[in-house]
Amino acid sequence: MKRLLFGLLITSMLLVSCGSPAGSGPAAAPNTALQLTPLPTDVVPTAVTPPSGEPRILTVMTHDSFAASVGVIQEFEKSNNVKVNFVKSGDAGAALNKAILTKDAPIADMFYGVDNTFLSRALDAGIFESYASPLIDSIPDEFKLDLKNRALPVDYGDVCINYSKAYFSKNGLAVPASLDDLIKPEYKDLLVVENPATSSPGLAFLLATIQKYGDPGYLDYWKALKANGVVVVDGWETAYYTNFTGSSGAGPQPMVVSYSTSPAAEFAYSKTPLNDSPDGNINAPGTCFRQIEFVGILAGTKNRDIAEKFVDFMLDVTFQEDMPTNMWVYPVNPKAAVPEIFTSYSQPAIQPATVPANLDEKRDSWIEAWNQAVLH
Repeated sequence: MKRLLFGLLITSMLLVSCGSPAGSGPAAAPNTALQLTPLPTDVVPTAVTPPSGEPRILTVMTHDSFAASVGVIQEFEKSNNVKVNFVKSGDAGAALNKAILTKDAPIADMFYGVDNTFLSRALDAGIFESYASPLIDSIPDEFKLDLKNRALPVDYGDVCINYSKAYFSKNGLAVPASLDDLIKPEYKDLLVVENPATSSPGLAFLLATIQKYGDPGYLDYWKALKANGVVVVDGWETAYYTNFTGSSGAGPQPMVVSYSTSPAAEFAYSKTPLNDSPDGNINAPGTCFRQIEFVGILAGTKNRDIAEKFVDFMLDVTFQEDMPTNMWVYPVNPKAAVPEIFTSYSQPAIQPATVPANLDEKRDSWIEAWNQAVLH
């Protein structure tokens, strides 16, 4: 969930963060497709329990976009005599790769950040232990995709098309109301998207078009987008900060595949006072894809008891209310309040697309067919 993307912009004094390999990360930043590549053989297993009285170490593997307020994490540490060590491991795909390849000698106790597009791979690989948190019953069923409670939902976010309000107002152009509108002549050359083979938002948008137009109907739609001048780039950062016309960029395309919370983040991070967000999002039925992010206890952990407590902590109200303006995602706990900036400048998608049942079977073939239709 990321799955969102603007957490990396906050100054380090406000966030909990750890050094990590370079890469993009979820909730908000793009996640590249999973690539299983060998890891070094000198991996150090999870640390053992320290001498009595000293804090135990809980190691949590995350994607690079993980962020949380220092005080919130310290509250958990103080209550449990624990030091939480966050190990950022690249984008969500790279982090899952690492978790799978080290499952026989886990380098962490927990893993947060696998989303619903890769969840089945994580479960099939057997990297998680089941844990039925007492808080799971309070989470709506729509977010609980693993009935064995190996991966528990933490947050969600919607991949949607963002648009520059100034551009559409200046040019007297109506904002597209559907995916169908995007292939109309008046929107020629106005949309930039991410490659689904290298970007999580790109894959999410591709899945939205597959749910809308079916297979192989989605290919005809993409051919029409290509004919109408759609621009394809490798990742979210390039699309948003280089190609997008919005306030964060000065590029030629006034529409970009991003997140429903991007307008709220733009308002929050503006260097000048604003009365409204400079950007909006198209969240009409069928135009967005809902990403859900999960946390799980890694099989073989030596700190199962503390890991369970941290899962409970992530699902409880304090952490759930801390996430939105750190990672620009929505909480899954309905008791957690959503910040006013979300309700004022960002809205969840209406009837978003979700993961198709045959995703694992079809993912690679869908992407390859898209590649042939759009890039060749």
